[in-house]
Formats: sequence, structure tokens, C-alpha cells
Amino acid sequence: MQTGCGGKEDYMKKIKNYDVLTSHGDVESRKIVLDITDKTLQRLDAYNRIKSIMRLEGDILHIGTKTWDLSKKKHVYLLGAGKACNHMAMAVDEVLGDKLTKGIAIVKVSEETDCFQNTDVYVGGHPLPNQTGYEACLKILELVDQAGPDDLFIVVISGGSSALMSCPIEGISLEDEIKTTDVMLKTGAGIYEINAIRRHISAMNGGMLAKRIQSVGAELIGFGISDAVGNPATGDISVPYEKYASTPMGPDKTTLEDARRVIRDYNVADRLPKTVVDYLMNVGPEGETPKAFPDNTYFLLNTLPDSCIYAKEIAEEMGIPAIVLTSFLEGESKDAGSFFASIAREVQAYGNPIKPPCVILSSGETTTQILDNSLITGRGGPGQELTLSFAILAAKTKGACMLSIDSEGTDGTTPVAGGICDSTSYRRALEKGVDVFSSLRGHACYEALEEMGDAVFTGNTGTNLCDFNVLYIPEVEGKC
Repeated sequence: MQTGCGGKEDYMKKIKNYDVLTSHGDVESRKIVLDITDKTLQRLDAYNRIKSIMRLEGDILHIGTKTWDLSKKKHVYLLGAGKACNHMAMAVDEVLGDKLTKGIAIVKVSEETDCFQNTDVYVGGHPLPNQTGYEACLKILELVDQAGPDDLFIVVISGGSSALMSCPIEGISLEDEIKTTDVMLKTGAGIYEINAIRRHISAMNGGMLAKRIQSVGAELIGFGISDAVGNPATGDISVPYEKYASTPMGPDKTTLEDARRVIRDYNVADRLPKTVVDYLMNVGPEGETPKAFPDNTYFLLNTLPDSCIYAKEIAEEMGIPAIVLTSFLEGESKDAGSFFASIAREVQAYGNPIKPPCVILSSGETTTQILDNSLITGRGGPGQELTLSFAILAAKTKGACMLSIDSEGTDGTTPVAGGICDSTSYRRALEKGVDVFSSLRGHACYEALEEMGDAVFTGNTGTNLCDFNVLYIPEVEGKC
């Protein structure tokens, strides 16, 4: 557990190694890509988003268009989990001050700049759960179970909560849940499919935390960030969001049958723990997750398309035409990198689908299939694999530059957000003795990008909207 304040973070600086990233390669292209990214992350920061709609006047709590009289509440509690939980919980903790009875937050990475008054912070495990996160969950459940109808829970949830807020049901051990997560992440399955299994073996996820709060008669206010592929843009965040779903504090869209189908479709019954398979295949309707919480109030701060929408606005403010190619990007990460390099070549050669100079934006969640752990020779993540793969073909497109990051600040198993590569990166890799193809085969892209000076470091960004990708293609004399 960590508490205390290390000083206020400078939220205006998101990319911490900007100078290193712009010290080589296609410098001007890199500056454009990095500036767009930095400004986008600033706009997405949940600390600022919550503070813009939440304030306390005496006993009256204002959140957007709604108000609550805290003098009528016996206790006010803060609960949170997720990759953006640091900034979300800090904002709520700061606004409530002494009105907050107690807070418990489970984060992926604790930083010295995190500042809390009445909130205990635990560093959970991600992408794999850990003992600390599990113990924090037990404290949360204990807190909820002793609450009553006169209490208020403010819950802040972002992506990553499924692993960080890991608390398996009775009969399934933490070790079983860790193995389940590990197996599923390496199948290449999408996050919806993975969650269908994880939520149905959890005492917290899939709305089970909200169900627990509901059972003691307490009120729940939720702040959410949705990283689900396919959700629409947020719109007015001051208006309660009636369609909020999933995560520990909302109704679950997945079903037991979904979980069973995933086990069959990916043929993982013999790889998953027997306790998990036996439970999911045999449990009755009582094992289904909750599907509605009409009395809860939710505020949706960001959704996955927001990053591309804001980035497009920022690029155009810089005088650079921009298009959003897709906010539904999925599939194998290294294949996506080759695809974007092909698009860059098409743009520069023929002006399709947009004439250069231009910015092409995308978001979503690419994945990396690993069927044999013995193949792994280092560390990496989808964003790093995408950019390193991009570098190979991008050598044919002068000045092309692409960044791919996990928007919360850590990509895969590494301490960096992702990578950035340009038309010179492949040649520079060869000069430094970096075997790009071997790094991709061994899923060791972090080591390769670090050696090249192309790993992007942000620390906690204050949001979590899956992958965010920026591609800049300059105009070249004699071309379109």
C-alpha cells in the first residue's frame, strides 16, 4: 500500500523523452507526430475531465447536471481501479477533501507525483493479477459489506480493472485466475472474449462490485473511461450516461454462454485450470453476471473514438489535413504495422486516400498471438510491434513517421507507452546491429526500440483508450 503526496504532476507534459525522440531520424516528421500526440493526451487526462464537472460547495456536491446533499450521507467512500485510476481518484479525493471517509484505489503504476489525502493506493498486477491487487479487493469487499443505505460510494473505473481488481469467486484460486488470464492473452482472442471468461469467475468484475453495493442499499456514482472498441464518442460529459455497461461497477454485456463459446472456439479447455473450466461449463443461472443497475448514476469521461477526434482537431489547428482511418483497429499488431506502411506509400505516390502532407489517425486494440512461450526472447507490446514492423516497409516512403502507443502509458510488459519509427529507422537499426526481424519473431521489440532511441515514455497519462496511432506522411517533390 502506498499513500501520501509526491507533489503535483505537470499534466501539460505527457511525452517525457521528447528531446531524445526528436534527436534523430526524420526530425520534423517526428515533431509533428509527437506534438499531436502530446496535445491529445492532455485533452484526454481524466483528472482535468473530472475537475471540469465536479465541485463541492459546502455540503452540496455538484457533478455535471446533478447534485447530492452530503449532509444526508453518513459516509462517503471512494473506490477505484484501472490504468487511469491514479488521475481519476486524485481528482475525486481532492474535490471531496475531508468529506471523504475513506478511499481505496488499485493502480497499475504508482508514481511519486500521485497525491492523495484520504485514499489508500495499492499497486495491482497487469496484465496478470497479483497478490497485492487481490488483498486490496478483499479490503474493498469488507468496506462495502459494513456499509448501509445512508452511505455513498463514488467509483472510478478505467480499462485494466479486470486484472487489477482481481478477486476470484469461492472455489477458484488467485493462481487459477492468473493462469486463466495468461492463457487467454496468448490465444490472440479479443478483449471482449477474454473478459467473458474473467467476469464470470470474479467476485468484483462484470458488475459484481455494483451488485455488492446494491445489496447493502448504498448509493453508487460512477466515473468511467471506456476503452471498448465500437463505443461512440462521449459528447457532453456533464450529462449522466444511461447506457454505461461492463466493468466492476456497471451491468455486464457478456454472458455465461459467451464464456463457454470462447473456451470452445479457441480450444483452450485443456490449457485453462480445471476449476475454471468445470465451473463455467456446469454452473447454472445463479452464475450469471448482473445486467442492469437503474438506480446508479454514471458519468462517461472518454471513449475510444475521442482520441482520434481530438487528434484530428489538433492536426487541423496545426494546418495539416487529417483523416480518421478507423477507431475499430484490431488484429495482429505486426500486420497492422505493414498495412500502415503500405498506406503511407500509397499516399505519397498517388495521393490516395488523401493527398500529402497529411495525418492518418487510428485507434483500437491490436493483439499479439503467442502460442509458445519458448519463442519469447525479450519484452514488448502491441504498439511496439506495430511501429517496428512499420519501419521495415516505411523505408520506401521518405519522411513517413508513425507512432503507436497504449494510451494509458504502458505497452504490454514494458515501462514505455509504445514506439515511434520513421523512414530512416530500419537503416538506423541495421547500423546499430539491431535485428528487426528477429526482434519481431521473439516479441522483443522493447529492447530493439530502446537501442534505436525510439521507445516512447509517458508515465501515467490519466486516460486509457487502448491503442492510439498517428501516421504523418509529408509531400515529396515530384510526387502527388
